[in-house]
Amino acid sequence: MRKPGLSAEISYSLYQINALLPAGFRQRDQTKKAPTGMFQRDNLLSHLEKEAKEHPERDELVPYTGEKRDTWLPKKGNKVFPTAILGMHTLMSNQQYYEALASSTIVNKQGLNSVIQCTRYKPVPDEQPNDTDVEETLQRIKRNDPDLVEVNLNNIKLSKNPEIMCLVIKQRVMLFGSQALADMLKVNTTLKSLNVESNFITGAGILALVESLKSNTTLLELKIDNQSQPLGNKVEMEIANILEKNTTLLKFGYHFTQQGPRLRGSNAMMNNNDLVRFVGDF
Repeated sequence: MRKPGLSAEISYSLYQINALLPAGFRQRDQTKKAPTGMFQRDNLLSHLEKEAKEHPERDELVPYTGEKRDTWLPKKGNKVFPTAILGMHTLMSNQQYYEALASSTIVNKQGLNSVIQCTRYKPVPDEQPNDTDVEETLQRIKRNDPDLVEVNLNNIKLSKNPEIMCLVIKQRVMLFGSQALADMLKVNTTLKSLNVESNFITGAGILALVESLKSNTTLLELKIDNQSQPLGNKVEMEIANILEKNTTLLKFGYHFTQQGPRLRGSNAMMNNNDLVRFVGDF
């Protein structure tokens, strides 16, 4: 014999909560009582208002006295600061602070009210050009010359090399290296392709490279894309201006981030290539 109400218990335990319903309705029916009467909003409001008035107010933790308080002032007394213990009663500059740390003594007891002069740094002269003969050095390396114990090929100017036509330098070129390449392009007349992609050249270095095209009429390809930091809108606009005035560069490898310079640069390269075809036809 089936237990009375068993089907209701089974349906209650197997009730599936609908996730599409609001959070307040995602629950099983909790009451089975029949309504005592029709819902009357006015009676409910009056009942709630009556209960609120009859509810006793909570006692205040601190009784109200009506006292007015002024601005808090610290008590007068002896103040001890770490600077006073160290014998320094005023501020000092960063340089004086680091000197005090290095010498463990107070280097300025007058503070910033005294005259402070900027630090004069010693000028560092530029490195002298490397006059190493690359061909002779390579021959000595092949011969295993015992007198050759050190080979330095840094800081060699490419402007003196009349043979190189394609140059690819990646991963280590920075601002000073790009400026040296720009100086080389101003006087070099044999280089046809220069690739300085994937380096650490800043916007100033890239702009120096592109500006060297004003005096270089032999370079046909220049790739400067994928640098460590974006060049910015101002540099891209300057590059577009220079490319529009150049008539010899045929390939320019750089992905402009702005639509305006990108369109102007592509049009300049198209015009240069069309000019080469037009001259070749005649």
